[in-house]
Amino acid sequence: MNIALHKFELHLDINTEDSRVIGELNQKCSLSNAQLKQAIQQGALWLTRGKSTQRLRRIKKPLQIADTLHFYYDEQVLSQQPNEALLMNDCVDYSVWYKPYGMLSQGSKWSDHCTIARWAQTHLTPERPAFIVHRLDRAATGLILIAHSKKAARALSAMFEKHDLEKTYHIIIHGDHRLRPQPDALTSDVDGKSASSHFSHLAYNEENNTSLVQVIIDTGRKHQIRSHAASINMPVVGDRLHGKVDDKAESINLQLCAVALNFICPLSAEQRSFKVPEHLMPSLNVLG
Repeated sequence: MNIALHKFELHLDINTEDSRVIGELNQKCSLSNAQLKQAIQQGALWLTRGKSTQRLRRIKKPLQIADTLHFYYDEQVLSQQPNEALLMNDCVDYSVWYKPYGMLSQGSKWSDHCTIARWAQTHLTPERPAFIVHRLDRAATGLILIAHSKKAARALSAMFEKHDLEKTYHIIIHGDHRLRPQPDALTSDVDGKSASSHFSHLAYNEENNTSLVQVIIDTGRKHQIRSHAASINMPVVGDRLHGKVDDKAESINLQLCAVALNFICPLSAEQRSFKVPEHLMPSLNVLG
């Protein structure tokens, strides 16, 4: 019986020669060819060959006996549309992008069409492969590097792992950060792991009782900045996970932006500096 569900997954072993992707899927589900092709382009299909499992978009790729197709279909996921990322600089071996709110750094088995990696791959001229070397939370905005070769990916990943760069963030937090020590060194553990952040006050909005703060981190724990801000009872505005969102801030996005990257390029040994345009930085007027 053919499958016709809003969400399902198929795992199809290839047992005959001359098998074709669409033909194999047609036998097991009732999606139209157009729906299948769109889902495949959005990253819903994987191919296992030997010990390797990789995402497959080429529907005309010849299949071999003992291959396995994995098709993950989620109508809700595939109907999502990515926000527009902005190219800051194309350095050929890698590119620098402004990732908007809501865009993922990395995809899932269900799709990758709403990720910064896929956006970069399909929006660069000429088109190049895209490799993630570091991440930004889905709710965060700001600068992210995308590598376009395995060599660049290895070099940039090593740079991030060794912390051989300076990442600068701007956040809007609830409260008057001028009352805290300046600079404000925060070292409370995050998820049981050591973490270090340095907060520095930039500006204060008395009407909204919010502060603009610059943050430089020594470690890269998940949600580190948000966790440290909440630990001093000054959560990031729009943080529904670590903060308290009142009615006025209910519709406001997380006010956390990676505004600058400074490093010596591991490929060219040149000093590189990138900064988010002023109009894309967090603003103290966010609460009106």
